[in-house]
Amino acid sequence: MARTSDRTRLRLRRHTRVRAKVSGTAECPRLAVHRSNRHISAQLIDDTTGRTLAAASSVEPDLRASLGKSGGGNVTGAESVGRLLGTRAKAAGITKVVFDRGGFVYHGRVAVLADAARAEGLEF
Repeated sequence: MARTSDRTRLRLRRHTRVRAKVSGTAECPRLAVHRSNRHISAQLIDDTTGRTLAAASSVEPDLRASLGKSGGGNVTGAESVGRLLGTRAKAAGITKVVFDRGGFVYHGRVAVLADAARAEGLEF
């Protein structure tokens, strides 16, 4: 029987509080971030239709090759994912987003990903 750790349960509670206030639309999608020990991913979601408009992850083969052995578990990986998501958002015609930190603290890799996406032209 698998048990959810206290940390995970608390993060999911924080995430629920954030999601009660943050919702994305087609004009202004939600930038959702997920962080694990080894990887980081982000996606732009239109909550009205439930569709992902753009996504980027450190698991993708082209990013894995450029990041090397460290993967997405560090600040460099998070910055690469943020920049890639920003360029994909521009290609999809998206400029404004609302940020969903997913219950994670806005610090370290999550903050670096957000700053890199802002540097590519996303507004939030």
